[in-house]
This record gives sequence, C-alpha cells and structure tokens, in this order.
Amino acid sequence: MSEPAAITPHDVEAAAGRIVGHVLRTPLVPAPRLSELTGAEILVKHENMQATASFKERGAVNKLKSLGEGERRSGVIAMSAGNHAQAVAYHARRFGIPATIVMPETTPLVKVENTRAQGARVVLHGETLYESAEEARAIAAAERLALIHPYDDPAIMAGQGTVALEMLADAPDLDVLVIPVGGGGLMAGNAVAARAMRPDIELVGVEAALYPSFLNALDGKDRPVGGPTLAEGIAVKTVGALTLPIIRRLVGDIVAVDEALIERAVNAYASLHHTLAEGAGAAGLAALLKEPGRYAGRKVGLVASGGNIDTRLLAAIMLRELERDGRIVSFRLTTSDRPGLLGKVAGLLGAEGANILEVSHSRLFLDVPAKGVTIDVTVETRGESHSRAIEEALARSGLAPRRIQPHDAAEPGSAAL
Repeated sequence: MSEPAAITPHDVEAAAGRIVGHVLRTPLVPAPRLSELTGAEILVKHENMQATASFKERGAVNKLKSLGEGERRSGVIAMSAGNHAQAVAYHARRFGIPATIVMPETTPLVKVENTRAQGARVVLHGETLYESAEEARAIAAAERLALIHPYDDPAIMAGQGTVALEMLADAPDLDVLVIPVGGGGLMAGNAVAARAMRPDIELVGVEAALYPSFLNALDGKDRPVGGPTLAEGIAVKTVGALTLPIIRRLVGDIVAVDEALIERAVNAYASLHHTLAEGAGAAGLAALLKEPGRYAGRKVGLVASGGNIDTRLLAAIMLRELERDGRIVSFRLTTSDRPGLLGKVAGLLGAEGANILEVSHSRLFLDVPAKGVTIDVTVETRGESHSRAIEEALARSGLAPRRIQPHDAAEPGSAAL
C-alpha cells in the first residue's frame, strides 16, 4: 500500500482561507499574442504581481500562519538565494516574527540587500545552496528556530496549490496546466488541487535542461545536473522527498527546456505580453515553444511564477533575440581604402532602409591588403529577408560583405556613426 500523500485537497482549501488578505489573488488573463506565437489558447496566471514578485508568498504565508505562538516568538529560519528568502522575510516582518535567512556567499549583492531590507537577519554561508541548507539546520537547532523549507514542507506545498484553485475557478475549462518544476513544491501543491477539481486535466511540469532532477528521479536515469542557467529559480539538484511521490502519481509528464528556449520565452513575455518573467517564470511558455503541436488548439494555463529578473540581463536577452530573428545584423566589409568610403556605406545602407547602430574600421588585419580596409557595421533591419536584401546590395557595390556575430563586430574603441 502506498504511503498517504503529504497534503490533501482539504489542506489546499484551508491554505486558501489562511492566506486571504495577505497574498494577492492574481489575475488570470488571456494572452492573445502568445497564443498566436504558439497556436494554443493561452491564459497567464500573473504571480509576478505579488509584493515580492513571485508565487513563493503563498507558501510562506501559509507556513507562517500555521506556526504556534512559541514558534512565532522564537522566530523562523529559511535557506534560499532568491524568491523564497524575500517572501519569508517580507511576511515574517508583517507578522512580527523574527526571521533569519541563510544564503550562499555567492548570492548577488542585490538579492542579499533586498532580503535585509525586509528586516531579516542574513547569514552568508557556503558556496552552494546545499551548504547553506546545512548551516540553516544547524542554526535552527542551536537557536530553536522553525525551519521553513523552500519546497519540502506540507504547509508550503498547500500554500502553493492555491494557484491552481484560483486558475480553475476563473477558467474551469482549461485543458492543460503547464507549471515550472524545481524542488516540486509548486507542482505538487497544484497537482493535488487541480486533480481534485478536474480529474481529467493534463498536468505538465517543466524543468531546465541543465537541471533534469525530476526526470532522473522519475525514470532512474543519470543525466548530468548542473551549470549556469537563466532559470536559477528551478535549478535544483535534489528533489523533495515529499513532493516526488505526489508528482509521480499525479503529473502526466515532465519536460526539459534548453537555455535558448528559456531566453525566447522571457523575451516573448516582455515583447508580446508586456510583462516581466524571470527564467523560471517563463519555463512554461518555453515548453510550448518546444512542442507547439502538442498544445495547438488547446486551452492552456501558464503560471508566470516570478518576475525577479535583472534589467541588464533582460536587455541582453532581448538584444540576443533581435539577433536571432535577423533584426540586428553585422557585416564585415572588405574593400580598398579611399576618401568618402564611410559616406558611401552609410548612404547605401540608408537607401536600403537599414538603421545603423555601430561602425568600426581597421587597416591592421593581416588578411587585408596594405591599401585595403575592413569595416564592421551593425544595423537594425525589418527581419531576415530585409537583411538578405541589404547583404545583396552591399555585394553589388563591391564591398564583399560577410556576416559576423553582432557581439563580435565592434572592437574596443570603435566609433558609432
């Protein structure tokens, strides 16, 4: 006989009542441009609108509200490098509960300061979350603090499950829920809630391809786990002991998405849906981009689970997507050095409708004749067909264009035209 699940639908319902007034009931909104992109009818649950910009507040509030009076006085401790830390710190301060957060020493300073700004004591320990977790357990034992695990805790799982309760209340005819999976708290809680409301609904979990921890746990394979990922919020090496049985029993499929797809999804949320999604928060959309035929014509619920993305990183992602789409292109032109050459190039590009972003030129490359010159020019175009037309026009003018990667186009000291 299988062991009873860590949580039941009743636990999720109780959590829903407990968090009312403390956590935003986020909107579930149609996403017509994302729907056009994928062929599915997409509705997005905007958990990036929470006070700390992630769904983690639901579990944190449910756990904090479940503590006994003695535990509240003694305080709580959590291990996290991101959204869980901020959610626990924020609501612990609201409830007057002392909070300690253990973070890896490698945590970006902005996340450390954001957590301190919520009134939490921050302890930096170890290079990895595993080492931080060991330190959190040691401090919890020494100071008699209640440990709030980021995912392997029934109260956390039940709190996260309120996402699906709200989604299916707002759109009971959803065919599929596609949910990011890290340690499994969000997926497990929502699987319990969704199956109780709609036993026939399809549930798909999404992992970063660099961290296929649930896939390994479910099929017994030993895929490599680790590496730099844009979806650091689901970059978990060890799945939850409590979440795994629930996901094994209730979730139909776990899919892995690579970094390029995650980048595309982050960019699509920003440029088409006009919302910020961090890498983990965009993982569900990445799954649709990976297999659009699987979801075509179906009503799909996505969870934009978090919006804590560095603006510089977002700008880089959007620029890279313009490059992938052929809307930013760099050419290396090789020709004889003569007066008025830059003017000729600028005039030709202007006539072709290209917007010049950057220009550099060099006479020092050894593969260029002594009286020759190379010009690297980066332009903005209307798309790949326009880029090809520009390349053909440059070739007809004897400029011998060769495409190069835009980020390699300009050397230090290059001049903008």
